[in-house]
Amino acid sequence: MEPKVSHRKKRSGVVISDAADKTIVVNVTRMAKHPLYRKLIKINKKYHAHDEKNLARKGDFVNIIECRPLSKTKRWRLQSVVEGKKA
Repeated sequence: MEPKVSHRKKRSGVVISDAADKTIVVNVTRMAKHPLYRKLIKINKKYHAHDEKNLARKGDFVNIIECRPLSKTKRWRLQSVVEGKKA
C-alpha cells in the first residue's frame, strides 16, 4: 500500500507578529519575473496561521501548511518552527 500524499500547500516564512492568542502572522517572500520587463522581483505576502501552543515568536522562521478555514482570515496552521530568533 502506498503512503498518502498530501496535496496541501506549504509555505515558509518569518513570523512578523505573535500578538494575538493562538495566531501568528507569517511574511512569505518569493521571487517572480515581472510579466513585462522580465526582471526578478520580490513578492511579499502575509498569512495568518493557527499556532495552537503559541510556540512561534516574532522573528522565527517557520513552516505553515494549508488547512480548513479556522476563522475569517486564518486558512493556515503552523507545521514547525525551523529556526528560532537570533538574539
